[in-house]
Amino acid sequence: EVQLVESGGGLVQPGGSLRLSCVASGFTFGRAFMNWRRQAPGKGLEWVSQLSIGGETSYADSVKGRFTISRDNAKNTLYLQLNSLKTEDTAMYYCEVVIGGHAYRGQGTLVTVSS
Repeated sequence: EVQLVESGGGLVQPGGSLRLSCVASGFTFGRAFMNWRRQAPGKGLEWVSQLSIGGETSYADSVKGRFTISRDNAKNTLYLQLNSLKTEDTAMYYCEVVIGGHAYRGQGTLVTVSS
């Protein structure tokens, strides 16, 4: 059974930082492309970043230069470092893996950016 468990969210002031984690199980983590997505209040699900098996990264324009995706295959863990946070980054953040055409996500972790 595929399981993804996100953590690390919280309340932070504009300009602050957070590191999100996602612990994966039920599939071969080191051989999977991994994504982070987010959903702001009242809005749809937005793709944020992807990390390939080979380590290539890609980012949405809205977070490029501020967020960094990484992974530790020995710990089956995906990370998202969030720097220079803005109020518009407030959202529930989900890690995601697509297996057999099905997208799996965890329960999410809430990031609130507010002064």
